[in-house]
Amino acid sequence: MGAGDAGAMPALSSSKGSSARTRHEKIFVCRNGAVHVEGERLQVDVRLTRTFPAEERFSLTDQIRRASRSVCTNLSEGWRKRRYKAVFGNKLSDAMQEASETQTWLEFSLAGGYIDQPIFDELFQAYENILGKLNNMERKADTFCF
Repeated sequence: MGAGDAGAMPALSSSKGSSARTRHEKIFVCRNGAVHVEGERLQVDVRLTRTFPAEERFSLTDQIRRASRSVCTNLSEGWRKRRYKAVFGNKLSDAMQEASETQTWLEFSLAGGYIDQPIFDELFQAYENILGKLNNMERKADTFCF
């Protein structure tokens, strides 16, 4: 690895030589995969909810933060349990529920005037994209499970 590659993963062989290598490769994909990376990027930023009124601090603010963060945490939990297809699918379903819950909280935030339409539209559509990817993962669970 070069000086600029600190912490980078070494390249893995694409051959199906060893089971351990394949598992390691799959774990690497979860953390850096499109759904996880996009979910981390989208978790509703604390700065966004700081502008919400104080009376919303423990309801709307807390719930929107929790739901948005739970998308990635459920995906991570499911990834570690992918040995069992049903459990993996259940965790993907949980991640989709959290993404949908986040969208609902965004709708409440828009209706309350706490966020403007362009921010709502961007975040809502981004969660639609995540939902599509999670749904696709669920439909193709056999390719992720071992």
